[in-house]
Amino acid sequence: MNNTALQGSLQTVLVVDDDEFSREVLRKKLGFWGVKDIHMAHDGRNAIAVLDGMARAPDFLICDIFMPDMDGIEFIGALAKREFKGAMILITGVSQDMLQVAHNIATLKGLRVLGTFTKPLHHEPLGQLMGFSAL
Repeated sequence: MNNTALQGSLQTVLVVDDDEFSREVLRKKLGFWGVKDIHMAHDGRNAIAVLDGMARAPDFLICDIFMPDMDGIEFIGALAKREFKGAMILITGVSQDMLQVAHNIATLKGLRVLGTFTKPLHHEPLGQLMGFSAL
């Protein structure tokens, strides 16, 4: 196992995205970095249920902004109430402006946002943002 795969294998990630294809693409990108403990949710409400079922909070949370039922902005509020301490990465396929708004809201609520991406994500910048480096 190379150092990058070892780094990733020690991390837990929750992916929150209403688009099944996007979730699977993220699963593969995270797998490239050796991440094995990957949890999936299809919206904010489902993500809260997934979080409640986890033995410990994820190290990273990758969240889409535009989702039905409970969107990313509402979910950010719920995370702040829970005092989530992990790192967040915000994504969207729609609006870069809304990513900035979501980033600002999350930061104001005391959450740690590593960065934002528009879809499609590329595995190299995602891995670098998460602290993984290709050797």
